[in-house]
Amino acid sequence: MYSLDQLGYDSYFQDQNQSETHLIGRVSTLANGIYKVLSADGEYPCQVSGRFYHRAIEARDFPCVGDWVLFERMPGENKGIIHGVLERKSLLSRRAPGEKQEEQLMAANIDTVFLVNALNQDFNIRRMERYLMQVYESGASPVFVLTKKDLCDDVEEKIEAVEEIAFGVPVHAVDALHRDGIEVLQPYMQQGRTVSLIGSSGVGKSTLMNQLIGDQVQKTQDIRSGDDKGRHTTTHRELFLVPDGGVVIDTPGMRELQLWSGDDAVDQTFQDVEALATQCKFRDCAHDQEPGCAIKQAIQNGDLTEERYKSYLKLQRETKFLDLKEKYGSHRAARIQVKEIHKGTW
Repeated sequence: MYSLDQLGYDSYFQDQNQSETHLIGRVSTLANGIYKVLSADGEYPCQVSGRFYHRAIEARDFPCVGDWVLFERMPGENKGIIHGVLERKSLLSRRAPGEKQEEQLMAANIDTVFLVNALNQDFNIRRMERYLMQVYESGASPVFVLTKKDLCDDVEEKIEAVEEIAFGVPVHAVDALHRDGIEVLQPYMQQGRTVSLIGSSGVGKSTLMNQLIGDQVQKTQDIRSGDDKGRHTTTHRELFLVPDGGVVIDTPGMRELQLWSGDDAVDQTFQDVEALATQCKFRDCAHDQEPGCAIKQAIQNGDLTEERYKSYLKLQRETKFLDLKEKYGSHRAARIQVKEIHKGTW
């Protein structure tokens, strides 16, 4: 038996549920087409109905971890059939690994995403910008959690570096292994609230998960001594209940993050660059050789780093290409890209 309130079943989902015949539950894991669903009546392995399956067109039509689903219990069996998915509050996704243009769903209905990064040799501001874009695109609220502060001699400098690329986003440094700083994360872990953890392989997500939940729910491994990088320990997405209230969803570490979409997310992530662009002398300034360019002036003055501006341009081009692929397909999008590169407009 599970408390729907603790699982996050609030008025947003209650107002959508008009079914008098189906049970309501939340997906906690997914493996090989089997969804583990937690409900007030217990825990059930479920599959989508045949009708549901044939009506689904794309990846986001199917349930994912964190979704609220309507299901029925099969007579005489401890399993169920899913008939519908309630509208999501938020959806964390990325482009699936490989050549195909497919979306990979990571977790749904998240309130806060902990962007977990390690304060060791793997500290990477440019990667953090990509993760921040991903969270803005999802509709959830980002929080940076910098782990392994016991291995870092310049914690405050690194916190300041993150704050410079994440305007208004909370940044916390912790040593999860020794529970140093963990208490600052407790306010996010409230009854009915959902937190998800994302980050690269080996940044300490599993150790942090175990400390947040108060149990060894995830295996941990030591980092490699040669390059300070870690190994994959979490192998699938899973939803956990926090004893004192709330829900945490862990996700596997990512060696790379390919964005799915996000023009608006670029604007949110690079608010400083966007603000500077409005101060240029010419409205159509290309920020190259034009006089009165506020961005070029900011770089010369040291108010904006050239690395951050290059990252902004790179992510702009990446999201632009994703939009072209969605509209025209990969081959035509590539042709358009080549033409614009030759014109100097890409």
